[in-house]
Amino acid sequence: MKLATLITSVALVASAATGPSPAAAQAKMPTQSEWIYIKKGADSIRAYVASPVKSALSPAIIVIHEIYGLTDWEPTVADRLAQEGYIAIVPDLLSSKHGKSPSGEDEGRKLVGELEPERVTADLNATYEWLNKNVRVDKGNIGTIGFCWGGGESFRYATNNPNLRAVVVAYGPPPDTADMKRIKAPVLGIYGENDARINSSLPTVTAGMAKSGASFTSEVFPGTGHGFLKPGRQGYDTPERERAWKRILEFYRARLGRA
Repeated sequence: MKLATLITSVALVASAATGPSPAAAQAKMPTQSEWIYIKKGADSIRAYVASPVKSALSPAIIVIHEIYGLTDWEPTVADRLAQEGYIAIVPDLLSSKHGKSPSGEDEGRKLVGELEPERVTADLNATYEWLNKNVRVDKGNIGTIGFCWGGGESFRYATNNPNLRAVVVAYGPPPDTADMKRIKAPVLGIYGENDARINSSLPTVTAGMAKSGASFTSEVFPGTGHGFLKPGRQGYDTPERERAWKRILEFYRARLGRA
């Protein structure tokens, strides 16, 4: 099979077709989006890609979904990042094993719980390589962001890919302290105040990253709970959501730049 057939575009649409969102109201760059398949051995990874419409090369960001699989929300995150000048890709990390994420949250959670860490790492590696070979991407200038389970995978993936330039962990669990020494990219942690289960590990994470010589900064946003960057979660309808996004974008601009 020829390389041109290995990555198949399923649909190409203007990002405006995804419907109104806070990001759309602030659109800073025109964008386009598409669903693709990335070939990985005998498997394929379904992914959503959003890109700014411009001639200059762009930094890129891998968006890692929550424990429910790839839902309708994660593409809106990619759209927002594209409006800020980044090529953003959301791999469906259930797709190489199950075809695609199911529509039901309970089933998605169950299937994500069955994923082997090695498979997730391999799928993220394939996604990274797809970006790095994309002629519109500023080669090597790639970061990640993950939410909930995906936040933990963003953190863990940093222990496996020393070439990442910036890592954002949104209310996700940390990797083993012993593995932190392998992290080369600066890490930003975003946390909700009312998220005791995740926040209880913050002192250990901060100490472990410092001991490993890795860069780690974090911020806890008042009046918010776990998952507050997503509609329907505690704190989403407060100014803290946009304050968190401002912090994330400042971090990316400092580490990845913006074409």
